[in-house]
Amino acid sequence: MPHLAVDEVYAAELFRPSDDVYRVAEAARLHLDVFKTGERFRLTGQVQTVLELSCSRCLEPFLWPVDAHFDLVYHPHSANVGEGELEVEEEDLSTAFYQQHEIDLGLLMREQFYLALPMKPLCSGDCLGLCPVCGTNLNRDTCDCKREWEDPRLAALRALKNDS
Repeated sequence: MPHLAVDEVYAAELFRPSDDVYRVAEAARLHLDVFKTGERFRLTGQVQTVLELSCSRCLEPFLWPVDAHFDLVYHPHSANVGEGELEVEEEDLSTAFYQQHEIDLGLLMREQFYLALPMKPLCSGDCLGLCPVCGTNLNRDTCDCKREWEDPRLAALRALKNDS
């Protein structure tokens, strides 16, 4: 089975910011081994970098290290891929496709970045977020806003409770 090893470093500037989801903050290091069998290619390896994310509570940027390992099998893209109903098998989750005899390593790395993102990006576990009234970052400052909110739809029930 023919084998090729790739060790490359890609400057952070080569990656466009991704719809305000993340920004690549440091150079991305890609190590992969490529194995070829017929028209199939198996790529195993890892990508490492640091992403800049926005905290979902306070909106401040913070750094998120990525050390993603992957094991993917690339098949040639054919015109009938994706037609009809198919059941997704476990092996399909590690299957990708290439076109015109090229595998897009940039796309592979961006996919790994997305897979490494946390469900809810937080700058720290104890982030206080923003004041819902005035917008003050509660990690840095305090405010005197009243934060109790009463649902106006329940006003009639509160009136009944107070009358009894």
